[in-house]
Order: sequence, then structure tokens, then C-alpha cells
Amino acid sequence: MSRVPNIRAAIALAITALTVMASPIAASPLETVETTPTDTLAEIQVIAKRLNEARSSIQTQTGASTYTIDAAALAATPGGDNSLLNQVILQAPEVTQDSFGQFHVRGEHNGLQYRINGMILPEGIAAFGQSLDPRLIASMSLITGALPAEYGLRTAGIIDISTKSGVLDPGGSVSVYAGSHGTTQPSVNYGGGSGAFSYFVSGDLLHNDVGIESPDGSATPLHDHTAQTHAFAYLEDILNDSNRIALMAGSSVGTFQIPNLQGKQPSLGLTVNGTSLYPSEQLDQHQREVTQFAVISWQHAAGALNVQSSWVARYSSLTFVPDLLGDLLYNGLAQRAYKQNVAYAGQSDGSYELNDTHMVRAGVFIQSDHSMSETHSSVLATNDQGVPLTDRPLSLVDQSSRTESIYSAYLQDEWKLAPDLTLNYGARFDQFTAYTSAHQLSPRLNMVWKASTETTLHAGYARYFSPPPFELVGSQYLALFKNTTHAPSSLVADLPQPERAHYYDLGIQQKVTRDLTIALDAYLKQSTQLIDEGQFGAPIILTPFNYRYGKQKGVEATLNYTTHNLTAYLNLAIQGATGKAIDTSQFNFAAADWLYIAQHDIHLDHEQQHTASGGVSYQWHDTRFSADFLYGSGLRANQPLPVGELTPFGGDGIPNGLSLPVYTQVNVGLSRLLHPQGAGPLTVRLDVINLFDTKYAIRDGTGVGVGAPQFGPRRGLFVGVSLAF
Repeated sequence: MSRVPNIRAAIALAITALTVMASPIAASPLETVETTPTDTLAEIQVIAKRLNEARSSIQTQTGASTYTIDAAALAATPGGDNSLLNQVILQAPEVTQDSFGQFHVRGEHNGLQYRINGMILPEGIAAFGQSLDPRLIASMSLITGALPAEYGLRTAGIIDISTKSGVLDPGGSVSVYAGSHGTTQPSVNYGGGSGAFSYFVSGDLLHNDVGIESPDGSATPLHDHTAQTHAFAYLEDILNDSNRIALMAGSSVGTFQIPNLQGKQPSLGLTVNGTSLYPSEQLDQHQREVTQFAVISWQHAAGALNVQSSWVARYSSLTFVPDLLGDLLYNGLAQRAYKQNVAYAGQSDGSYELNDTHMVRAGVFIQSDHSMSETHSSVLATNDQGVPLTDRPLSLVDQSSRTESIYSAYLQDEWKLAPDLTLNYGARFDQFTAYTSAHQLSPRLNMVWKASTETTLHAGYARYFSPPPFELVGSQYLALFKNTTHAPSSLVADLPQPERAHYYDLGIQQKVTRDLTIALDAYLKQSTQLIDEGQFGAPIILTPFNYRYGKQKGVEATLNYTTHNLTAYLNLAIQGATGKAIDTSQFNFAAADWLYIAQHDIHLDHEQQHTASGGVSYQWHDTRFSADFLYGSGLRANQPLPVGELTPFGGDGIPNGLSLPVYTQVNVGLSRLLHPQGAGPLTVRLDVINLFDTKYAIRDGTGVGVGAPQFGPRRGLFVGVSLAF
């Protein structure tokens, strides 16, 4: 096969930039090996697989809890790879569904880190946009628990994705998926290459009329259209048996209408430019989200040494456009908000096999990102008693920007104490400087004992350090809104602080039969300055704050059964998540709630005490039948007190005192593989989401940091056609 000279030249130049973060062995120029006619695809595939295995060995999951979904398992679920990524992850153990496409792992609000082929993607601003297309996934793991030292900063869960590649996954498909709620989703993906150079690309366009969860449970929510585009590309060149370079890029652009409740009128008693009535059906709010990233990486694997170094750039922005008159009448504020964050990061990880009993791993990570926040607010001027002085809006502008720096390093040793007993010990150091600054040295210890060929036990301890999500922090000038219809209840606005935690994890996995495996895992996390996030105001922008004390604990069980043509899984979890004393961003909270939480442990708003998920897939010749379900005992809501009764601090309810009602959502799918003459394989599928049309509330509009109500998806019927080539 012929080479691609211009690409090889560009790659050779890129190597020079990457070697500054590589190990000393990478300081000398890499040898370039020209492809000869005797090269075969099979030989290249062998090298690619070996390099993939070497890359995987850099990342250890010793002692952690790992749940893996590969491309075949994804295709066997209702919706398949037409689902958004968050819907795929909801099928993992102890993952709780929330509004705006959010999900929570083990009682944490966010705290998730995304890695692609071992490379960390810096966080973005988007609250509900999905920037990663499931079509790029060859394998995806959710890693939780007491994590080894290489995992830091965001530790609630690691979403670790291995991408498809043109050399190992040649060919592609073009698909159309459409159905209920005005859904249309054309997509394409293809992998190929020439010689040692290969590529994989994917993209899709998504339109539907349920871009954000319905605020009233209606199957046809008002003003809820979304248009989203997703694109991804992965290119790699195998330079020789020990080295390869890769370039990866992705883009996600989404526009969302903010859905309206129906039959409402403003209740604040305000008049704006002579108008005091405004039907809620006429509200017109929009949000646009953009996330784009690019990564270039170099990998060296020879003998006992494996090294991967990379540079990452990420752009993220969010724009909220209000209904100027309607928002002011309903909320006392109409605010156009724009947030932008640009991040650059460098990462280098390596492993070295000292001998048969010791594998040493080390790495560094640096990141610099610049965040900008700008709001244009329309309010009414008031007197000291809050009575408007005029019905003509006053325009206020609030701007801020800041740069954050992060430095991290870790060192650990995987020590085989015996053939069936492994100890992984190490430590990492993290430091950040942004609106605040702090650092911490965090020890980690994990042990795995393979008691028998069927039984494996693990235990671990981790010290965690998590900076507040910098891209979401905005230093508002509160005095600007004094004596307006958006006057804060408090001028106290301490800046969010880093969370520090002790994490303990204990688990067992038992292979009951050749086909059946069960696992049980228990955890406890004790935090100071626990990080939470809330929506305060009309823009769908989350704002971080801290509880002085926090605790999360739980038990989860998993069951997996696999035979030749039948697979089934079941995940069950019980959790508790509490916090006490809100220490930062105090101006966002009503005084009565703030005082109550200062003296009481409360349930966190994202706690769901009981969670379950499961699914089954059966292959009969060229036909596949599939079904899965989600069960939840409900997120938290405020507990109202009897009429006339108040808390000691003047509140009319207990913050997060109630669970919302229990729900179960069942999805089913049917797919058929056809072999039309003169064309590639053709797959047709039929999916029904929420088969029983269960109407259930994800949020009821109450709770600490909770915005509008949101309901789960109503029944939808979808048809897909995919042609392979």
C-alpha cells in the first residue's frame, strides 16, 4: 500500500512539540520506517493492537470498580448508538437520572472526568449538551471507587472511552433514525486508511421537539425544539513497531428552546412599560452551546517502558437569550448571559516494568484555561422596601474574567506480593490557582486478592482533592443589583472552595458459573467543603457552592449473564448523601433555608436512595430482541410544612426533605440484519422508549438549587435504517 507523504511530514513536525513532555528516551528523533509492498493490513493490525494494549497498561484500575460497555453491547440496546451519551451511561450501576441531560454517580452532583484513549478532556460549560457521539465508542468504562493515584481532580467517576480506528474497524455506515417528538437524526461514520496511516470519522444531525425535559409532563411540550450537530475525527499514523502519533478532534453545537409552562400569568405584581399581563405560552427563551476540542498525542512502547504524551485544546461557550418583557414580569430580571472558556492542557503518563513483581507508573498534567462571563440584565429600580419606582427597565452590565492554572503529578507502584495478591500504592499532588488557590498531597492505597479462580476481593482508600468547577464560577458584582427587582437576599458571596475527602471502598466479585457473574461493592466518602451545583435564575447555567460537611455512602450490586446468543444484566444500588452548612455563594439562598442548613444535615438534592437498571438482549439468527429499564425512588424536593407552621428560622418547608415519587421506565427494541443484493448489509430497527408511557417527575421545581420542574420522556416510537459499506 502507498504512503501519504504530506501527512507524514505534518506528523513528523508534531512529534517535536510533543517530546518536551515525554520521557528521556523520547528525546532522540524517532526512526521513520518506510512502508514496503510486503506490508499487509494484518501486520499493521497486530502492531495497532499491541500499542492499544500497551496504552491500556499505563492506566491501572487496580482496586477500583469498573463497568464496561463495548460497541456490540451498545448496539444491542434499544436506541443503540442513536442514543445520547448520557442515556448510555444511565445503564451503569448507581447512575441517577437528572434534568438537562445530567446524571449523578454515587451521590455526587458532578465530579466526572472524561478520558479518550487515556487523554483527559478539560471540562466544558454545557449543562445538557452532549458533545461526544456514541458512534465513536469501541469500548467505554465507568470507573468508580477508591481510585489509583493517576486519577485526580474529578473523582466521582471516570468515563474512559476507547475510540474506533480505521485500522481495526474499517468500513462504515450511513444511517437515518426518526420518529416521535419530531425526531430526525441522519448520521454517518467511516474508518479506513492507507498503509500505516488510518482514520475514523463520524457525524450526525439531530432535530427534535423535546430538547429539554418537559416542564409539565406533556408528550408535546410547548417551545422545546432543539437542533444539534456532533462531529468527531480520529487519525493515527504508526511510525514503527514502537511509536505512533494520533490526532483527534470533536465538535458539538446545540441550540435549545427553553420549554414553557402553559396557562400561567406573572405573579410578582410588576408592570413593565405599561404591561402587567403576559401569557406564559408566549415566553421565548433560547440557549446555544458550543464545545470543540482537539488533541495530538504521541505514544512510545518498547520493552518495559510505555509512554503517552499529549496536548489538548478545548473551546466551550454558552449563550442564553431571554424574553426581555416576559422574564422581567415573571422573575424581576431579564438577563442575557454569555460564558466562554478556553482551555489548554498537557499530559504525559508512563509505566515501567521493573521486574516480575513491580510495575511503576508516573505522570504529570498541566492545564491553563481562561474563563469569561458577561451578563446584560434588565431590572426595575425599587426603593428600600422593594417597591418599584418606575415601570421602565434599567439596564445593568456585569463582566468578569479570570485565568486558572492546574498542576498535577503522581507516582505509584503496582506490587505483586503473591501470585494472587496485588498491592497498588502511591500518591498524587494537585495544585490550582483561580478565584481561590490551594494544593494537596493525596495518598492512595488499593489491594486486590484473587481468593480463587472464581472469587476476587478488592479494598481501597483514597484521599481526594477537587477544585471547584472553574468554568462555572462567576464573580457577580452584587451591589450592582441593590434596590432593584433582582436585589439579592444577602450580599455574602464567599467564593467556592476545593473539596477535600476521605474515600473508602470494599468489594467482591464472584463468578457463579461460566455464564453468570455477580459483584457487590460498598463505599463511604467523608468530605469537607463538599461541592454541589445549582441553577439560580432563568439561564440554564449551573453555579457551584460548598457544604462545609458532606457524606456519601452506599452499596451497589451487579449481575451479568452471557451465553452465545443471550445477554442480561441487573444493577441495584442503595445510597445516602447529606450535607450541612452552606459556606459559599450564600447570596443565592433564602435566609430561612441558609439558617436551617447551617444547623441541620440535609439530604442533597441529587440523592436518590434506591436506583436500579437492567436489560436483556437475545439474538435469533439475524434478528435481535432487546429491552432495558430504569428504576428510581426519586430525587429530592422540599417538604412543605402544615399551613401556618414555620421552621425556627421562618421557612415554610424543610429543604430537600422529601423524595419525589418512584418511577420505572421500560424501553424495548427490535432490529433485523438484511443482505440486499448488490449492496452492503442493511440493518433496520424499531425502538419504543418508555413503552408504558409512564409520566414521572425528575424535578418538581423545589429543592436546594433546583430550577423549573422537569419530567421524564413520554412514550416514543422510532425507526432506524443503517446501510453498511
